Amino acid sequence: MRPRHVLLAVLIAAVWGFNFVPIKIGLEHYPPLFFAALRFAVAALPAALLVRRPPVPARWLLLVGLPMGVGQFGLLFIAMRAGMSAGLSSVVLQLSALFTALIAWAALRERLGLRLVAGMAVAFGGVAWLGVLQSGGTSGPLGAFLLCIAAAFMWGLANVAMRRMNAHATGEIDPFGFMVWMSLVPPLPMLALSLLIEGPDEIGHSLAHPSWAGLGALAYVAYLSTLVGYGLWGYLMRRYEASTVGMYSLLVPPFGLAGATVVLHEHVSPARLGAAALIVGGVALGAVRVRSRRKSRALGSTPDPLPTR
Repeated sequence: MRPRHVLLAVLIAAVWGFNFVPIKIGLEHYPPLFFAALRFAVAALPAALLVRRPPVPARWLLLVGLPMGVGQFGLLFIAMRAGMSAGLSSVVLQLSALFTALIAWAALRERLGLRLVAGMAVAFGGVAWLGVLQSGGTSGPLGAFLLCIAAAFMWGLANVAMRRMNAHATGEIDPFGFMVWMSLVPPLPMLALSLLIEGPDEIGHSLAHPSWAGLGALAYVAYLSTLVGYGLWGYLMRRYEASTVGMYSLLVPPFGLAGATVVLHEHVSPARLGAAALIVGGVALGAVRVRSRRKSRALGSTPDPLPTR
């Protein structure tokens, strides 16, 4: 990659890593399910009126939008509202890449390469370690930690659906255009769940008492993280191999941890940093591509996951 494109990829990772800070701030002003509905509604409108719909059947928008928008973001926002720290959330969500490979292996009969299996062992060892620390620590309840893992699993489902969609597509799919149109799917089901679970009183209170912090957080996650981030990511994906660009998404957790430490004053103990390093290291090991075609066939391949943001 050219130096300016490397800097651009790092900038996108920084935007997506810092994204967990405004999510945490926004959850102080909006109930989690309603905040997730707002996030996708603001990202989709009016952008969907200006961006051409991707050349895929509507069912693929649903098959990706429901597990990602309703499952992944709904569970993530609930977990963070329940006490999961912003920094550790950015780390745990990286498991989506490994869940993607496991789901593809179970559902699509895709082979698991030796590097990927080794990466899973390392990463899930870090998860187990972090789970033990969470169950006896003060950085967040164990239930919120498990919800964050479930959110990563739902992201994996969305990634596999995206892979199947790309395999059946008749033309090139622009990541930015797809994200805009996919964002039309989650708002209504998320709003229905919010009314059912959180209630109209809590929703009404958040709307009746707006704040600049809450509105700024919403603008960041909807516009900067989604529209700008995916627009620039799509620009890089059209110029380089997906595996080359995708490796830069591994910079998201360091930026997430740094942003949460500086802005939210979250403290991460050395033990939790060690567990986080195992998770990110395991994902990185599983993401390594063998350049030789012969070796790639021998080791198997994994689907390119959607970048965490």
